[in-house]
Amino acid sequence: MLSRMKEDIDMVLEMDPAAKNRFEVLATSSGLHAIWSHLIAHRLYRRNFTTSARIISQLTRFLTGIEIHPGAQIGRKLFIDHGMGTVIGETCRIGNNVTIYQGVTLGGTGKEEQKRHPDIEDNVLIAAGAKVLGNIRIHENSKIGANSVVLKDIPRDSTVVGIPGYVVKQAGEKVKNVRDLNHADLPDPILDMIMGLEDEIKDFRNEVRNEVENGSHI
Repeated sequence: MLSRMKEDIDMVLEMDPAAKNRFEVLATSSGLHAIWSHLIAHRLYRRNFTTSARIISQLTRFLTGIEIHPGAQIGRKLFIDHGMGTVIGETCRIGNNVTIYQGVTLGGTGKEEQKRHPDIEDNVLIAAGAKVLGNIRIHENSKIGANSVVLKDIPRDSTVVGIPGYVVKQAGEKVKNVRDLNHADLPDPILDMIMGLEDEIKDFRNEVRNEVENGSHI
């Protein structure tokens, strides 16, 4: 446990530019507190002390704003940045070197039984507000854009945006003329649609103006 804690502290220092020293990380990182608490709750859960495990997870949610069901399985170097409003469901499995931002839900759709929550493979980044729902798999090295809603499997090395989420970049190549992406500049399909409607309205206004100027009746 102590080696795991040291590894996690070093990971936060590497990942978080706001973190200044180990003591600060140890005292203030809500993501680490939630993960360490989960490790205890998960051990109890596996030994069928389910009520005690749920009590620990609920107390942790109250203290950190992060809810991780004690049944969830998480790998090493899970980085939960900020974390407020993050929810990780009971049958979720998370690999190594995964990054999760605030407001993320790894939840169910209400339609599955037994395995209800997603599997997140190694080196995945899930941006703020994203929802990954159901018994699906996000394959390694993928990125889920902010506020996306993902309802199906995502292949490795993919970037996903939108509601519902769709792949816009895979293995370093754009998919169907979608512009280049990074975590700070993900496309917004809803905004693109609104901008398209505005262009159509402008075209219509120009047509009306031309008709009026030419003396035609509408």
